[in-house]
Amino acid sequence: MDSQQFKEAASSAIDEIVNYYDTLPGRRVVSNVEPGYLKKLLPSGPPLKGEAWTEIQKDIETKIMPGLTHWQSPNFMAFFPASSSYPGMLGELYSAAFTAPAFNWICSPVVTELETVVLDWLAKMLNLPDVYLSTSDGGGVIQGSASEAIVTVMVAARDKYLRETTAHLFGEEQEDAIAYKRSRLVALGSDQAHSSTQKAALIAGVRYRSVPTSLKNNFAMTGEALQHTINELRAKDLEPFYLTTNLGTTATCAVDDFASIALTLATASPPGPGEIWVHVDAAYAGAALVCPEHQHFTSSFGSFHSFDMNMHKWLLTNFDASCLFVKKRKDLIDALSITPSYLRNEHSESGLVTDYRDWQIPLGRRFRSLKIWFVMRTYGIEGMQEHIRRHVKLGEIFHSLAKERSDLFNIITGPSFALTVFNVKPKHGESLDEANRLSKEVYELVNRRGEIYITSGVVAGIYAIRVVSANPRAEEKYVRNAFDIIVKATGEVRDGRVANGVAGKLQ
Repeated sequence: MDSQQFKEAASSAIDEIVNYYDTLPGRRVVSNVEPGYLKKLLPSGPPLKGEAWTEIQKDIETKIMPGLTHWQSPNFMAFFPASSSYPGMLGELYSAAFTAPAFNWICSPVVTELETVVLDWLAKMLNLPDVYLSTSDGGGVIQGSASEAIVTVMVAARDKYLRETTAHLFGEEQEDAIAYKRSRLVALGSDQAHSSTQKAALIAGVRYRSVPTSLKNNFAMTGEALQHTINELRAKDLEPFYLTTNLGTTATCAVDDFASIALTLATASPPGPGEIWVHVDAAYAGAALVCPEHQHFTSSFGSFHSFDMNMHKWLLTNFDASCLFVKKRKDLIDALSITPSYLRNEHSESGLVTDYRDWQIPLGRRFRSLKIWFVMRTYGIEGMQEHIRRHVKLGEIFHSLAKERSDLFNIITGPSFALTVFNVKPKHGESLDEANRLSKEVYELVNRRGEIYITSGVVAGIYAIRVVSANPRAEEKYVRNAFDIIVKATGEVRDGRVANGVAGKLQ
């Protein structure tokens, strides 16, 4: 493909992409293909001779589209959103054109320097303490996901803890102490924390324990519960060294009690050698911190060690753009820096530049800051605030609709950051088992029909339905339509009008 052919192909592709977004509301949200569908449609190997772009593009609609679940559809109300915007797409296009592994500054200085600039911008927008800025001992780095960020900081926390608690020893005595301690290390997270913390513990080779939460506290981890767990572990000669706290859990968007956690750790694990590393996982709800009305949550963050949020969830930036901030970048570098001769250069050796390869697990990295820069400049702070507030308002509308139908639904939590969590009430009595059965059947029926897509979860033994109104293209009419669909399915399930597990005619 030469430059003219590329220009023509790109123009045609952009036209198709725009048409795709314009027609999303009319598409079935969830793909209904069978596993292995694509292998049956494609040849057993690549073509011997190259094909024209026009032939390749035809297969997008006929072979690729059927296998897509349309996360950008306004009828997608499952999980948490996967943001996208045209400025973000343009950033990806330029990034692909300027492609480079960019593992150190000299590979492409602007890849490093723009990342530093836009993450400082973001830290200020989110009202993070100044300790997370590059002008302090900390700074930000773009990771692939919040899960990757947790693995990265947990490894740093592990090495920091072992280094500091054995600093008085030397030689084999220190090696023996480190080996013993590694077998006793425990990473912590609440019982509502994302599974990525437990997975990170597996990767880091440490134990994992969860801190219990309760519906009474809206599933927030408290300092009291944390203290109890720490005491239990230490009584067993185990050593807690890391904690994931949550600004918006996956199941209910619960927010941990940061103030009481900070107060507890001030005595249970005071700042200094051997302290427990505290990470704030704000993957989804962290985006709301662009709005002043939500910035009170950051008041305790100066006591913690790291913070991560995904711009690719709720802040108009396409995947991947997980923004990790650390209070002391030296902690990451000490754990992750290895410099063989072929990576040495005068600029890195001078100490005057940042090499982000030392802030992450992979070596190579993409030019992800470009799309963030485009998004920030296109929307501005006010545009991003309006984006968040609009979705929060839509969440309040859905919540009010559900509340008005208290004969059908019981609201468990919310609205919290555009998420409402509820279950279906039994027609007679208050049996939890019956409520769980009904809720599960309603959830499955709604998704089988494919008009909207929602997700479910189990919290405190309650089978709950989750509806998120934070899709980039969400509007009130789609929220109201989703509620009507859920009400209809609920009536059919409660009245026993579902034949063979399917009520009515499916799409």
